[in-house]
Amino acid sequence: MITYDRSFLFMTMKGNLMKTKTKEITPTQGINKTGRTRLAPMFRWPLLLALLILPQMMQAQRTPAVGPQIDDKGIQAQFSEWSPPVNLGPPVNTPGFNTAGPALSKDCLSLYFNSNRPGGFGGADIWVSHRASREDAWGEPVNLGPTINTAANEDTPSFSRDGHTMYFNSDRAGSFGLRDIYISRRANTHDDFAWEEPVNAGPGINSAFNDAGASYLANEEAGSPLLYFGSNRTAGLFDIYVSAQAADGSWGPAVLVPELNSPLNEQRPSVRFDGLELFMDSDRLGTFGFRDLWVSTRETTLDPWSTPVNLGATVNSTFIDQTPFIASDRETLVFVSNRPGGIGGPGILDLYMTTRERTITTSALPR
Repeated sequence: MITYDRSFLFMTMKGNLMKTKTKEITPTQGINKTGRTRLAPMFRWPLLLALLILPQMMQAQRTPAVGPQIDDKGIQAQFSEWSPPVNLGPPVNTPGFNTAGPALSKDCLSLYFNSNRPGGFGGADIWVSHRASREDAWGEPVNLGPTINTAANEDTPSFSRDGHTMYFNSDRAGSFGLRDIYISRRANTHDDFAWEEPVNAGPGINSAFNDAGASYLANEEAGSPLLYFGSNRTAGLFDIYVSAQAADGSWGPAVLVPELNSPLNEQRPSVRFDGLELFMDSDRLGTFGFRDLWVSTRETTLDPWSTPVNLGATVNSTFIDQTPFIASDRETLVFVSNRPGGIGGPGILDLYMTTRERTITTSALPR
């Protein structure tokens, strides 16, 4: 997507209009010397701006169907468009309180999220809800307890592919900046309350600013494991960064991912487990509301990311749509929205889910 500098456009068009005003105008208003109708100056620059933005808006309204991609097992898959989102309802969402930062376990039977609902230890805590199968309803959420949660804020969890490691945000004492990324581990991946004492992800990832919304990629094809996240360390706006893990387990210096970023804000990257698709939220040009969900793809993990594409009007609303999480099945996307009709109430954040289907599944390995 082409990004335009709005101030540049305005000044350029304003200059052109000033030049236009110096031209001689015949006594017949709106008619020039050749007899052609002239558009009044006050209408010209809005028309030009509309002509520049309209193609992007039309592109954004088309929810993209993902073309054939080859995963880490040599399976080529193609997916349908995303379905209309469904509110996860109570007891996951609750009246009067925010429910945000969702993440699903590998088997999609544990739903983690953060909430400021009663029963927590601080401002926002991390909670988990369970279900017996994918066809069952979500159970009553349970707080992860004081090992993970503090009197400060903990939010936006995510996991390593094997389920042994959890990454989340916190502004607890001992952080490098306003909000840091923390890491907790567990031996038993089937016990959601076996998380060990969290440790700070370190200065390679965390800065003196906000660093949040981590997403782990094993990156077996391209080399070292990677951690994608958002940070506002540059100019106060959020961009997507990535850090590579060293052999000793520490995380290296964060590097900007330029193809994913715009002059506005990009946050909470969620990388599909095979590294071929990345979801995020942004308020860049072309959004329907205050924040929208966007997606970027690539053919292999050795390739750069494509220009992000808006998920379209089927998924996004004219309100806030943010913090997406792509499940391990590649067919489920959970996210946060304050659109009307939510359980939380007007302006309150709820969890929503949208799904897609595989339309092609074939082996891409040579026979």
